[in-house]
Amino acid sequence: MEEVNRYAGGRSDPSRLAANFAGVSSPDDSRNDIVIRGNSPTGVLWRIEGLNIPNPNHFSTIGTTGGPVSALNTNVMKNSDFFTSAFPSEYGNANAGVFDLGFRNGNSEKREHTIQIGALTGVEAMTEGPINKAKGSSYLIAYRYAFTGVAQKIGIPIGTTATPFYQDISFKINGGMTTLGKFTLFGLAGKSNIEFLHDKTDSTDLFADPSVDSYFTSDVGLVGLKHFIRVGKKSYFNTVLGSSYASSTYYEDTISVADDGATRVLDNTTKRLNHSINTSFNTKFNSRLFLKVGAITEMMNLVLFYRNREFTQLGIKFGIITITFLIQGYAHAKYNPSDKITINLGIHSQHLLLNNSNSIEPRIGAKYQINSKNTISVGYGMHSQMQPLDVYFYRSIKADGTYDQSNKNLDFTRSHHFVLGYDVLPIKDWRIKTEVYYQYLWNIPVSEKASSFSMLNAGASFSPNEVGYLKNTGTGTNYGAELTIEKFFSKGYYGLITGTIYESKYKGSDNKERNTAFNGKFVYNVLVGKEFKFGKEKRNSFTIDAKVTQAGGRFYTPVDLAASQMIQQQVLKGDDYAFSARNPNFF
Repeated sequence: MEEVNRYAGGRSDPSRLAANFAGVSSPDDSRNDIVIRGNSPTGVLWRIEGLNIPNPNHFSTIGTTGGPVSALNTNVMKNSDFFTSAFPSEYGNANAGVFDLGFRNGNSEKREHTIQIGALTGVEAMTEGPINKAKGSSYLIAYRYAFTGVAQKIGIPIGTTATPFYQDISFKINGGMTTLGKFTLFGLAGKSNIEFLHDKTDSTDLFADPSVDSYFTSDVGLVGLKHFIRVGKKSYFNTVLGSSYASSTYYEDTISVADDGATRVLDNTTKRLNHSINTSFNTKFNSRLFLKVGAITEMMNLVLFYRNREFTQLGIKFGIITITFLIQGYAHAKYNPSDKITINLGIHSQHLLLNNSNSIEPRIGAKYQINSKNTISVGYGMHSQMQPLDVYFYRSIKADGTYDQSNKNLDFTRSHHFVLGYDVLPIKDWRIKTEVYYQYLWNIPVSEKASSFSMLNAGASFSPNEVGYLKNTGTGTNYGAELTIEKFFSKGYYGLITGTIYESKYKGSDNKERNTAFNGKFVYNVLVGKEFKFGKEKRNSFTIDAKVTQAGGRFYTPVDLAASQMIQQQVLKGDDYAFSARNPNFF
């Protein structure tokens, strides 16, 4: 986690740190969505302390995994796992990748307090210390309050002239070892809101339409209790029981030029409450064989209310209060037949009670250490993921004025991952790594009528999905090559160069192959940093860090200007033009 604060441009955000890795890109500076190997950011699984969470960001919306500002405080985090493909069998319900994070324990020896100020993270206060030194128990609490208005006034661009407000609190209480095992309580809560007023925004605003007044609020939270207990000398149980909450409200008003009055044209409220239990049994048979088996049950409570004004009346497209369950089970074995060979075998299964969708997914990986400096690895995984919850409950308006919940029976989106890697340590503190990969996706929801629509492009904008009558017949492919050259931090400096060339394609129900919304074709990063020590004991430091990024422009569907002007609303060109235009390269 030291690298989050060390790397330039990171904004104390784990997502932006991950964007420095080969095969990963961030769409633009306005959001921290993680695009892995051309996949939609909705395909990323987020997990904190074993608890799955939908979206750990301020200003988040349902069905997405990113946002403008992270609600994760890097001061409370420990080193974490980030997987870009063919991830182990303990992770499911994801097609793109996994970010598995953890909170660190507080200082169990003495009390410490931290005050920190950041242009975007705001004022931070953290306290930690022991509860019972004999048992090793401790506490850790951190609070942040943003003052982006100050950042705006000193000339730091944040993408909008509106002032966002957000705050969050994180904590971890480590109970220490007892006769009943080790109990840990952890949690996170965040609130955010912003108002976009038509007379204070313009066409350069990344988040607002200057022709309307809009208001957005969001809340995110999670709380969990973890229990660890040993069974003999070689086995243990690890169980996490917890809940996560996410809600957002968005209103939009048009302004009458004649009397400056406001008319409500869009009303969108979503609330999602998940209760889950994640338990696993881990055992080490001997020095060469390790086994992990487990199960995850999630109860998802969902409240959706969405309506917009079409001509004269507000038409309700969502109006749902529902509960459903996702049940997952897995087994993972790690075997070392020799000192040079490591084999990982696993299987993952999941079942969605909403429509009885099922999947059984094999996973396998192997690593061969040729010598002390060279390693080759290969991996395969089958993965599946349920659709964003709002997709299942979208209501299509029928000719008689009634509604049809036409997407409820959609199956999982599925994919095959293949990856081959080579790792070399040429000299001390240096590493060179290259990987090639291929991913085939199928069972993608596309429209029943022949069109260019595909759920593989979901997450490319802030807008919710508003397409009904979908079927699981679409496909997609992602393939590419990656290179990483890294000088680990030592002797006061570090360096990192990562590069990726890739393709991301899809087919809609019209069976024509097109670029996805996330096909940038290439991305590279160059990061360097130097630390200067000073003072009598060289305990103080001054650091300089720099980063350069360039990424290929992504494809989009151009606007039909004449049609848009006619109805005073944005209209895109037809299927023949879908994702045919390309944005300039990002630098």
